[in-house]
Order: sequence, then C-alpha cells, then structure tokens
Amino acid sequence: MKIQKYAAIDIGSNAVRLLIATVIERKGKPTIFKKTSLVRAPIRLGEDVFVNKGISENNIQRLIDTIQAFELLIKTHKVVRFRACATSAMREAKNGKEVVERVFNNTGIRIQIIDGNDEASIIASTDITNIILSDQAYLYVDVGGGSTEFTIFNEGKNITSISLKIGTVRLLKGMVKESIWEEMEHWIRTETKDFSHLSLIGSGGSINSIFKQSGLGQGKPLSYIYMSSYYDKLLNSTYEERVVELDMNPDRADVIIHATRIYLSAMKWSRARKIYVPKIGLSDGIVKSLYNEEKAKNLKLKP
Repeated sequence: MKIQKYAAIDIGSNAVRLLIATVIERKGKPTIFKKTSLVRAPIRLGEDVFVNKGISENNIQRLIDTIQAFELLIKTHKVVRFRACATSAMREAKNGKEVVERVFNNTGIRIQIIDGNDEASIIASTDITNIILSDQAYLYVDVGGGSTEFTIFNEGKNITSISLKIGTVRLLKGMVKESIWEEMEHWIRTETKDFSHLSLIGSGGSINSIFKQSGLGQGKPLSYIYMSSYYDKLLNSTYEERVVELDMNPDRADVIIHATRIYLSAMKWSRARKIYVPKIGLSDGIVKSLYNEEKAKNLKLKP
C-alpha cells in the first residue's frame, strides 16, 4: 500500500479553498481519494471584479495572507504535489496577471488562471463513478460565484460541456443580462432533448448547503419538488433568518437564492426530476489530474 497527500487551491469568485487529499494506492484495487482537510477563506474577489473590473488592494493582501497560510498547511501535511488554480474573477480582472506575480513573489506559489473550458474539463474529470450509472444520462452543474459549468454525461461518457458567465456573486451584483439566461436555457434544452430520463448532478457550496439541510443520507437525490419548496422558503426568509435559523455562513446566505434558481432552472429545462449531490468540485478535479499526471510520468520513466 502506498499513501501520499496531494493538494489543490481553488481561487474562486466567492471564496478561496484548500483541499488536502490522502491518496491510497493498493495493489489490484481502485485508488482511494480521501478528503483529509478542507479550508475555506471567504475572500469575495468577484465582488471587486464584476463591479470595478479589478481586484482591490485590500483583497490582494487578503489573498496573499491566505495563500501563505495554505502554504504552511501544505508543508505541515507533507503534500507531495499541489496546484493553485484561479477561475472566473481572476481571469476577468484587469490586474489578474499582476496579482499572480505578487502572490508568487510573496509566497512562492504560482497561480494558474484557467479558462472556462479548462474549468469544465477539470470538474468533469472528478471521480463520480459512484453516482453515474452506465446506462443513464446526467447533466452535471457546477455553480460558482462568477460562472457555471455544465457537462452532459451519457452511458458513462463526457458528451459535451459549456461554461457560462452566470454565477452567484455576479447575480448578486446584478451583472447577469437576460441574454445569458436565454443562452443557458437554449443550450440545456438543445443538448438534453434526446434524453428522456436525465438527472442532475450538482456541485458547489450552495447545493451542499441545501443537501445538508435536507437531512437525506449520502447518495440520495434531492427531488424537483423539494428544490422548488426550498427555493420558496429562501425567498420568504430574511438574510438574518438564513444565517441564524438555517445555520448558513454569512457569505453563503446572500448568494444561495441565486444558486438555487440556477439549479432549478437547469432541472426544469432538462426535464430532470432529481439532483444528486456527491460533494465534489474543482478542487477534487485538480487533485485527480495531479495524480493522473504523476502516474503517467512514472509510466514513461519505466524501461
């Protein structure tokens, strides 16, 4: 048995996350990816970028402090490989490249700014074999602060994907035009029209929060009826009630309504009646890709 730790830093529009995963290799058995530590810092970069086009000095310093803290955790856990990826907010920031250089100069960690297609591909590479059935179709929806990635799986294969500039922080700031909703609806209806019994797979902090509130056991899907009633509950609650009574983080309580609307719309337009929540996302995909790269490199080195 071989045990190593890998790590992923996900610099999103709503928060910055560090995932440390323990990878367990066993001879003749599937490799196990076990989440060892998940740390989340609520630095809302998208609030700067989507309104002012750039990242503020205050949030640059907060990001540097966070990455320094993450670097110490990575060192403490004796991580063998890690990668830091930034998504929608950083790729749209006019000073994004400058921020990357400042973070590198202060921490030694180089951030990779990935585009929407790369983000969708990394997310789609996550290990969801325990959710996907080989004879069924799924629409994978990953809702972020600045963008949402949609991927269609059929018979266990990745069929097509798209990244759209519709995210929770962007919606919170009123930065999403009606034409984006129309593009989302057209893509989903067009790409799913041939699948009669499609289900959703949801990832992102908001759907994880909804699933936790449901009280369902892991692996059980949320129904369209439940999602609709929960959306109504959110609409009829105040921000304070969502923080206190629904036990949400302050930076989740203000965006969760927008996230729920995206998931519900995707379910409606794809005719899906249920949504599975496997608690996976970009960080998991980064870890998986790092592991696969290492395995491929070792294979090449063998005579």
